[in-house]
Amino acid sequence: MNWKNKVMETQDELIGDLKKLISIPSVLDEAAATPDAPFGPEPKRALEWLLEEGRQAGFTVNNIDNMAGHIEMGEGDELLGILCHVDIVPAGGNWTYGPFDGTVADGKLFGRGAIDDKGPTMAAWHAMKMVKDAGIPLTKRVRLIIGSDEESGFRCVDRYFEKEEMPTIGFAPDADFPIINAEKGISELIFSKKIISHDGQLLYFKSGNRTNMVPDYAEARIKADFSEIHSKFETFMNIHDVASAMIETDGAIDISVHGKSAHAMEPDNGVNAAVLLASFLNKIFVEGESKEFTQFILDSFGNESRGRYLGLAFNDEISGDTTLNAGIVSFTPEEGGKIIVSMRYSVTYPFDEKISTCQDRLKETAFQLEVQSNSQPHYVDANDPLIKTLQEVYTAYTDEEAELLAIGGGTYARVLEKGVAFGMLFPGREDVAHQADEYVYIEDLYKATAIYAEAISRLAGEDLKGESE
Repeated sequence: MNWKNKVMETQDELIGDLKKLISIPSVLDEAAATPDAPFGPEPKRALEWLLEEGRQAGFTVNNIDNMAGHIEMGEGDELLGILCHVDIVPAGGNWTYGPFDGTVADGKLFGRGAIDDKGPTMAAWHAMKMVKDAGIPLTKRVRLIIGSDEESGFRCVDRYFEKEEMPTIGFAPDADFPIINAEKGISELIFSKKIISHDGQLLYFKSGNRTNMVPDYAEARIKADFSEIHSKFETFMNIHDVASAMIETDGAIDISVHGKSAHAMEPDNGVNAAVLLASFLNKIFVEGESKEFTQFILDSFGNESRGRYLGLAFNDEISGDTTLNAGIVSFTPEEGGKIIVSMRYSVTYPFDEKISTCQDRLKETAFQLEVQSNSQPHYVDANDPLIKTLQEVYTAYTDEEAELLAIGGGTYARVLEKGVAFGMLFPGREDVAHQADEYVYIEDLYKATAIYAEAISRLAGEDLKGESE
């Protein structure tokens, strides 16, 4: 079957459906959460929209507590799972196009979720429809399993697999091509410092909303002489070439700076606004509680993101460096300072040993460490038949070698007993997930849809060889 031709026959429908899904601002909203909408109204709406598309197309559909659901086709005892998600991170600022408009320009479709994960979800969904419409004989059932809380902790699939069966094999179209068979562990670490006697310099500090994003905005209120620090601030910000503001209000000074957002799996791709603001404040604070707070930020996250100062650094041949992202940073005189970090650690990371080392080092500081959560690394052997089949499919449709990759991001593949992440960011393409002006190349969307259709045919049906010409 020439799936490339099949995709082009329905390209307008594919683009139209992606625009509709992007138009739903499906960001977690804990404040508006209810028993009927556990992650807020918009994630529920996105989930319901896609399930209804499946229902209208004649597939079997199931909604699990408005947290997750699936669209199923085929028959058989074994199950192929394709795990996607329809929730997104907050849009943030500095967009050229509306984050929920689905604007098409320059061969790209722009919008929050275009590459993470609404574009890949639409590619997988349309691939399923093409396989069904083509009458491909299947020996396994195929489920598009849809979550609505992937960006905030996987509660959706946790609930799903409490009530539904584990797929025999599966893949998650939520990362990079060719194939990701190793995902780093993900741990949320909280570094906190209680105030003993406040020095009156730093009155407030806030940056970031999610640990899985490099924060692109930070603000603080301080007590200082405006005339003394204003010129220093202008010079500092000119050097770093970022948007900023300093305003004298009610006897205090409000300062804000902008950075650049990026995915937490590689913090060096962004500019951490919290670190940037702390580096300026540290130059003007004198000794005391406030300077201890900013100095700790700089020591731990200012010059590198690999955790050397904290004793958490580690790398291995399978998955590379351990990385740390200071995603949420806050300070008040009443509650003290807090830095919530997403640590993406290597597959062979000696977790308990490294945490113990870090706690020992913190004894020399005013900070303490708490491990808030820990998701173990995920790895599938390179010789597994699942991987061999996907490698053949990828090579057939790209004429490129299907190398195996490791990532610091966490995909739904890690919840599968046997699963990998499979696309849809192609090699050489910039990873703009979680960034302003997130986009997907339209030609990549088409190509990925064809690849997924072939993968479904090969993994769930007879051993068919696709035509890639």
